[in-house]
Amino acid sequence: MADDLLVIIPTRGRPQAVPALVQAWDDTGATADLLFAVDTDDPELSGYKAEATKLKSDSRFRFIYGKRLRLCGTLNQQAVKAAKRYRYLAFMGDDHRPRPAAMPWDARIRECLSGGPGIVYGNDLLQGEKMATAVAMTSDIVTTLGYMAPPMLVHLCLDLVWVEWGKAMQRITYLDDMVIEHLHPAVGKAATDSGYEEANSAERVESDSKAYHAYMQGEFEADADKLRALVEAS
Repeated sequence: MADDLLVIIPTRGRPQAVPALVQAWDDTGATADLLFAVDTDDPELSGYKAEATKLKSDSRFRFIYGKRLRLCGTLNQQAVKAAKRYRYLAFMGDDHRPRPAAMPWDARIRECLSGGPGIVYGNDLLQGEKMATAVAMTSDIVTTLGYMAPPMLVHLCLDLVWVEWGKAMQRITYLDDMVIEHLHPAVGKAATDSGYEEANSAERVESDSKAYHAYMQGEFEADADKLRALVEAS
């Protein structure tokens, strides 16, 4: 089915991740569309544009350039737009890599979400079932809430919210054998850089943690009610 699954990757400062992700798509036989969302003020902007030029003949891969909104802001902006066109939406970081399996990971996502509103995530070989560090959901969730992640968050705790949304809907699936590996410096799978330093700074951890708890104690229940109504109406 055309326009069925879009993976959105907000990315900054890592144009080298583009060919690595393209290779992962090829290695896994993925047919999902992939959107690289790049900041216009990125110091590595020319590198992204060079990669985009190399991929211009492959319709699976697209690039969009816009004002820096940080990870959550960029994801929400692109997800709300894409929800009008795609049946399923997914998020990965530029440091995630889908791994080969008997059944391609994107086919598993389509299969799991084909029955109606829901959320699915796989094994990132770091947090496992605890956090949906890479996630897919039906686009009607984004349309219903008006965002793919609570907009008060900047970079952290989105993965915790997605698990709570899925639990509230009673429509969440964790696939331990669907590996979308998270190549994070915390486990020595990547070198630290300015992006990791900014995202994991003490200030960002404190700010996003406070915002997460405020959301869970506030707006979460209203969002959960909307999602439960969505399931009931499906």
